[in-house]
Amino acid sequence: MNSPALGLLLDVDGPIASPVTRTVAIDSIAHDLVALANAGNPVIFNTGRSDAFIRDVVLDAMLGAGLEPGAPVHAICEKGATWFSIVDGVAGATQVDPELQVPADLGGFVRQLVEERFADTMFWDDTKLTMISVEQRVEVPSETYHRAQAEFNAIVAERMREQGLDSRLRLDPSIISTDVEDARVGKDMGARRAIELLQTFGVPKVWRTAGDSRSDYAMADWLHEAGYEVEHLDVRPADGVPETPYAVRMHDSLIHDDAAAVFLAEWRGEFTSPR
Repeated sequence: MNSPALGLLLDVDGPIASPVTRTVAIDSIAHDLVALANAGNPVIFNTGRSDAFIRDVVLDAMLGAGLEPGAPVHAICEKGATWFSIVDGVAGATQVDPELQVPADLGGFVRQLVEERFADTMFWDDTKLTMISVEQRVEVPSETYHRAQAEFNAIVAERMREQGLDSRLRLDPSIISTDVEDARVGKDMGARRAIELLQTFGVPKVWRTAGDSRSDYAMADWLHEAGYEVEHLDVRPADGVPETPYAVRMHDSLIHDDAAAVFLAEWRGEFTSPR
């Protein structure tokens, strides 16, 4: 079995979907992802997003950009707790790890909290299958959301302590959301699942990873420790750039999907020779 030339393991919010509009730029991001996948390079999303978001937003953009039926595209969602593959241009059934589900009663508490006290700044993500996610409303300024988010996080963290869940679960805030998740999930778990998914298709020796936070480095860390050649793209280096044993790239002036578009175009030129 010939290994593909390149594997892409990509966070979604930031590098692929704009954190402002929550959409994917078809003329740049989607077309370059599709070109890479159509050339036989696995494109794998490693995200905290739900399978529904990947199907409805990311995959829809890629299909619109000409994704071919045999192109290798996979999605590791909810930070490794759920996953699915694109088969013949159609999203397959979502697999769920039941051991990673957050207790339903905590979910009920958080949902009620959002609806009664925070509905003007955030909303409950009802597409998640294992974790709790509450997200910033698009029309709300970031400064306003972050003030509300700090209060919200403190209330939820106290509830987790009261229920004795703070050792099993983790509160994970980002610039546009807060997740309550099993402490075992993460971008490293997503990387492991990605390699497992590729075992029957061929695993690339060379990888490019991309993310917008310090936690995204975990996927590059895992790949490096597993013996793969990896280079990480940080599209929001203001979050902090750690010392790594592998190369880290970033744009001099652009961030988020604007920065990712530059590097995806570069990778497309390097790794889309005919199969």
